[in-house]
Amino acid sequence: MSVPSTYTSVNDTGCCAVPNVDDWDGRTIDLHQQFIRMHTRSLFHIPLTMGRVMKALDEAATRAGAQMPGEHAMVLSRDLSPWRAEQLFAVSAPVEGADNVVLDGTFASRAFEGPYSQAPTWRDGLVQYAASLGRDVAEVYFFYTTCPKCARHYGSNFVIVLGRLV
Repeated sequence: MSVPSTYTSVNDTGCCAVPNVDDWDGRTIDLHQQFIRMHTRSLFHIPLTMGRVMKALDEAATRAGAQMPGEHAMVLSRDLSPWRAEQLFAVSAPVEGADNVVLDGTFASRAFEGPYSQAPTWRDGLVQYAASLGRDVAEVYFFYTTCPKCARHYGSNFVIVLGRLV
């Protein structure tokens, strides 16, 4: 399956639109997407520098004219250790001077709702879904679909978990 739209056309906040979680839940997705990457510092997997990094990624994409259309915007997070995580910001083209990466492959996808503290359970749910397909997961990425303020506004904190299948 190709990559579904990440957001609906409903945007009550002027910030984050309502995520399109139904089209991401329990799917296998062929992804070939350009991203720019930065790293955040963490304390036992809790990001400490997320705001600064997100702002820098957004500014770099905007300056380069490489912002993704709203319905395809995506920021993925992957824990590298209890002290460090990588943040991948989807862009429409490589950005000069940025750490450009391409995620290419087949990914299992599951959608979850709840607080960040449930991330280990969400990861396990994705791994179980991949196992039901007879596949293993090499890397796990979390797509936090709304900022905390918009999650409160909408009354839901939806997270899409992607796992590269091997």
